[in-house]
Amino acid sequence: MGCSKGCNNACCPTPEIFQEKICGNFNGGTAGIELMVWQAVPGDYFEGTFEIFNSASSSGSVTGDITAEMGETVVGPVPQGNSVANSVLEPSDFTISAPPNTSGKFCITLYKRVMP
Repeated sequence: MGCSKGCNNACCPTPEIFQEKICGNFNGGTAGIELMVWQAVPGDYFEGTFEIFNSASSSGSVTGDITAEMGETVVGPVPQGNSVANSVLEPSDFTISAPPNTSGKFCITLYKRVMP
């Protein structure tokens, strides 16, 4: 509900910011994979940071693709034994492309604004 004479804390509550962290593993196997590891309704989160760690024992580089309000953003390429992160506004999905014989970990930190 809006205020007819301008907002102050009495009639327009301050939104709360929630942080969520999601981590997991990926494995390209013997054929390689393109794996969507996270998806949300566009606009659910106002910001997100997406990080990929590629194992030192991997045979090649790994990349990630983030779909967001401003279009697609790439994470990587991530060489063996390294991490790369990228932040975007209003993310809606994250896909990892792992070639054969690669493995590693991903972490996603998401921020959501909620009115009390």
